Amino acid sequence: MGFLQLPGLGKVHFHEYGTGKQPLIAFHGYGMTGKQFHVLEKSLLTRYHVYGFDHFFHGESRLDGWTDKQIRAGMTKQMMYNYLQEWFKIYGEQRISVLGYSLGASLALTLVEEYAHLIDDIILMAPDGLTKRTGFHIITHNVFGKSIFRLATKSSWLAPFLLKVVKVVGVIDESLYQIAYNEIDTPKKRLDTYYTLNLIKLLNPDVSKIAALVNQYKIKCTLIFGTDDHLFPKSVAKDFLAAAEDVEIHHVKMGHWLVTKALDEYLLEAKSKMHKA
Repeated sequence: MGFLQLPGLGKVHFHEYGTGKQPLIAFHGYGMTGKQFHVLEKSLLTRYHVYGFDHFFHGESRLDGWTDKQIRAGMTKQMMYNYLQEWFKIYGEQRISVLGYSLGASLALTLVEEYAHLIDDIILMAPDGLTKRTGFHIITHNVFGKSIFRLATKSSWLAPFLLKVVKVVGVIDESLYQIAYNEIDTPKKRLDTYYTLNLIKLLNPDVSKIAALVNQYKIKCTLIFGTDDHLFPKSVAKDFLAAAEDVEIHHVKMGHWLVTKALDEYLLEAKSKMHKA
């Protein structure tokens, strides 16, 4: 474990694990921490040495003196690039791989825009960031949507009500509903959700640029989707898949909650089959 002091942003905490040699810069999903990928011990941790970062408002990462207004304005892509700039100061500039699950994929993809020349592998699981996030855009950019989001943060009943609506219309399933509900059942959790989504709202990956960089630098991409994932199904990657050349796709019989021991077993078996082929 360790910390990076990011200029103009704050102190970001990371977890280290894995017996492999290749550095893997990893970003977890909402409500988790940088330790989330430790369950992939057979499939990934034998190949990679993971540096799993806690998002701000998660784990032990802390912003330095940011006001409510600053958080709502969002962090810039340059601030995101500082993750690797500061990491390189400690570990030396070297070739790396990146991993992102759910909203963490947007952070990983943002790094690809700037550091593609140093990246060997991109691993994305149920990834956010490969298509325009209509609902996310409404609650973080639209005047009416922002007002509703802020009101829901302060209300003990509105956020759960809106979450139920999202479940009823099929955007999320029961398992994801339960997970999300547990992240908004207290005032602090609702505020953390509000701040988390606003802080990263400017990190909109340029998918066309990233696909071109993947092709230019021959980066291997692995995309993993759940067949029953209504939040980020395979269709979100349509444009990226049409443009990128070296992409390995896995469609697993799971929902959005992908990072489990079941996925570890699946990836291990898939790797074994590829070696036999």
